[in-house]
Amino acid sequence: MKVAFHKNFSKQFKKLPAKIQAKVRSRIKLFITDPFNVQLNNHSLKGTYLNYRSINIASDLRAIYKNLEDDECIFVVLGSHSQLYYE
Repeated sequence: MKVAFHKNFSKQFKKLPAKIQAKVRSRIKLFITDPFNVQLNNHSLKGTYLNYRSINIASDLRAIYKNLEDDECIFVVLGSHSQLYYE
Protein backbone atom coordinates (compact mmCIF):
# COMPACT_ATOMS: atom_id res chain seq x y z
CA MET A 1 0.00 0.00 0.00
CA LYS A 2 1.37 3.41 -1.01
CA VAL A 3 0.47 6.15 1.45
CA ALA A 4 0.55 9.93 1.00
CA PHE A 5 -0.26 12.66 3.50
CA HIS A 6 -2.28 15.81 2.86
CA LYS A 7 -0.77 19.03 4.26
CA ASN A 8 -3.64 19.29 6.80
CA PHE A 9 -2.84 15.82 8.12
CA SER A 10 0.83 16.76 8.45
CA LYS A 11 0.02 19.99 10.32
CA GLN A 12 -2.24 18.16 12.76
CA PHE A 13 0.39 15.45 13.23
CA LYS A 14 3.07 18.02 14.16
CA LYS A 15 0.84 19.45 16.91
CA LEU A 16 0.62 16.08 18.70
CA PRO A 17 2.86 15.12 21.64
CA ALA A 18 5.82 12.88 20.72
CA LYS A 19 4.26 9.83 22.37
CA ILE A 20 1.09 10.15 20.27
CA GLN A 21 3.14 10.82 17.12
CA ALA A 22 4.88 7.49 17.73
CA LYS A 23 1.47 5.80 18.01
CA VAL A 24 0.37 7.39 14.72
CA ARG A 25 3.53 6.13 13.00
CA SER A 26 2.97 2.66 14.42
CA ARG A 27 -0.64 2.52 13.22
CA ILE A 28 0.28 3.80 9.76
CA LYS A 29 2.93 1.05 9.48
CA LEU A 30 0.32 -1.51 10.49
CA PHE A 31 -2.10 -0.01 7.95
CA ILE A 32 0.48 -0.32 5.17
CA THR A 33 0.97 -4.03 5.83
CA ASP A 34 -2.64 -4.89 6.74
CA PRO A 35 -5.21 -2.12 6.11
CA PHE A 36 -8.04 -4.13 7.64
CA ASN A 37 -6.30 -5.32 10.79
CA VAL A 38 -8.83 -5.54 13.63
CA GLN A 39 -6.84 -3.07 15.76
CA LEU A 40 -7.43 -0.33 13.18
CA ASN A 41 -11.23 -0.64 13.10
CA ASN A 42 -11.07 0.45 9.45
CA HIS A 43 -14.53 1.58 8.37
CA SER A 44 -16.25 3.69 5.73
CA LEU A 45 -17.75 7.06 6.58
CA LYS A 46 -20.96 8.89 5.70
CA GLY A 47 -22.09 12.50 5.44
CA THR A 48 -19.30 15.05 5.09
CA TYR A 49 -16.75 12.28 4.64
CA LEU A 50 -18.69 10.16 2.15
CA ASN A 51 -16.25 7.98 0.15
CA TYR A 52 -13.61 8.31 2.89
CA ARG A 53 -12.53 5.77 5.48
CA SER A 54 -11.34 6.05 9.07
CA ILE A 55 -8.90 4.12 11.22
CA ASN A 56 -8.40 4.24 14.98
CA ILE A 57 -5.04 5.52 16.18
CA ALA A 58 -5.46 5.72 19.97
CA SER A 59 -8.50 5.85 22.26
CA ASP A 60 -10.28 8.83 20.67
CA LEU A 61 -7.81 9.72 17.90
CA ARG A 62 -8.84 8.97 14.30
CA ALA A 63 -7.13 9.25 10.92
CA ILE A 64 -9.30 9.76 7.85
CA TYR A 65 -8.09 8.69 4.44
CA LYS A 66 -9.32 8.28 0.88
CA ASN A 67 -8.41 5.50 -1.53
CA LEU A 68 -6.97 6.88 -4.75
CA GLU A 69 -6.28 3.64 -6.59
CA ASP A 70 -6.16 -0.06 -5.73
CA ASP A 71 -2.92 0.19 -3.80
CA GLU A 72 -2.71 3.91 -3.02
CA CYS A 73 -4.37 6.25 -0.52
CA ILE A 74 -3.99 9.68 1.04
CA PHE A 75 -4.49 10.49 4.70
CA VAL A 76 -6.32 13.82 4.84
CA VAL A 77 -7.27 14.58 8.46
CA LEU A 78 -6.19 13.58 11.95
CA GLY A 79 -8.09 14.40 15.13
CA SER A 80 -10.44 13.30 17.89
CA HIS A 81 -13.85 11.89 17.10
CA SER A 82 -15.58 15.11 18.20
CA GLN A 83 -13.17 17.35 16.24
CA LEU A 84 -13.70 15.42 13.03
CA TYR A 85 -17.37 14.61 13.09
CA TYR A 86 -19.08 17.46 14.96
CA GLU A 87 -17.40 20.62 13.66
